[in-house]
Amino acid sequence: MSGALSHIRVLDLSRILAGPWAGQMLADFGAEVIKIERPGKGDDTRQWGPPFMQGSDAKTSEAAYFHAANRGKQSVAVDMACPEGQAIIRELVKVSDVLLENYKVGGLKQYGLDYDSLKALNPRLIYCSITGFGQDGPDAQRAGYDFMIQGMGGLMSVTGEPDGMPMKAGVALVDVMTGLYAANAVQAALLHREETGMGQYIDLALLDVQVATLANQAMNFLASGVSPERLGNAHPNIVPYQAFPTADGHIILAVGNDQQFTRFCEAAGRPELAADPAFSSNQKRVENRNDLIPFLLPLMKHNTTEVWLAKLGDVGVPCGPINTIAQVFDEPQIKHREMQISLEHRDAGNVPSVANPVKFSKTPITYRQAPPVLGEHSEQVLKSVLDMTEKDIEKLCNQGVIQRG
Repeated sequence: MSGALSHIRVLDLSRILAGPWAGQMLADFGAEVIKIERPGKGDDTRQWGPPFMQGSDAKTSEAAYFHAANRGKQSVAVDMACPEGQAIIRELVKVSDVLLENYKVGGLKQYGLDYDSLKALNPRLIYCSITGFGQDGPDAQRAGYDFMIQGMGGLMSVTGEPDGMPMKAGVALVDVMTGLYAANAVQAALLHREETGMGQYIDLALLDVQVATLANQAMNFLASGVSPERLGNAHPNIVPYQAFPTADGHIILAVGNDQQFTRFCEAAGRPELAADPAFSSNQKRVENRNDLIPFLLPLMKHNTTEVWLAKLGDVGVPCGPINTIAQVFDEPQIKHREMQISLEHRDAGNVPSVANPVKFSKTPITYRQAPPVLGEHSEQVLKSVLDMTEKDIEKLCNQGVIQRG
């Protein structure tokens, strides 16, 4: 069965994480994604190890980081700095639907690969540019990296313990979210093209994405004029909604409404807390957070995490463990949902990967192959897509314009 985007061809000129994450999402949805890489080293993240990916037959030459965002793609190694390489990319643009890139503002213009140059070749092209700060504004020329954007965009100001340092998320969350926004935007632009026949330009900035995804924290500020502060694992709008120490570890208690709080108090043997006017509604619990939490901290230490999970689960109070990554992949629910998969790598046999979480009923996710070896598909794509001859390809290889895998 074909994927939902099996009729779409994507040129992925992006590197590192945000752009490749978008390209991987489109590949999972069935699109043909051609990853354009520089000969020699390719995407920077191929070398971002250890660890390097271990397959069933051998260890690959690519870092695990590269494998996080490049499955299902074809690697074509082309030197875009030379006219012959630029000509190849322009020919691919003519027969493509989407181009993803994350070069600095104006960086591709010198190669004639900017949107204005390419839309003349293909007016139906969807061209998505990802930068740190966007294509205009006082910071447009600045380089932007996930860590600094988490800080500048406010996420770190609400992450961490109240008396500790501001903290970044443990994953490059801005890059991942930008990749998801990019994939959404591309698909919206493709739908618009279905109606109008015309492509368009997408300007996506990491900083904009970080501000947009402040979500309730941004609205808390806009509603009150007060900047939210760090609350550790607590929630600014719901109480009790945080991690608590237990007799042997920690547990997350996520009480989302007053009925759940009543059931929690009964299960904990303190039903009077739910009847107390100071704690009887979520609004009151938020206002009196500093009075309620000291009651709950010693209470939660009376039982082990396993006992609390059972007791609270029996009465429908949302709660959960704080798993290590190893424990995540050992969770029965994760196994049932098949969130770990195995993909075929050309050199290393079967390698593990994390599944796409989307479950389509009619157009299931397409897992064609593991992330490619650098230049693995150069010859195949140039022959099948551009009708190049073996003689032409050999000449380009000898000139260093392309690299075979």
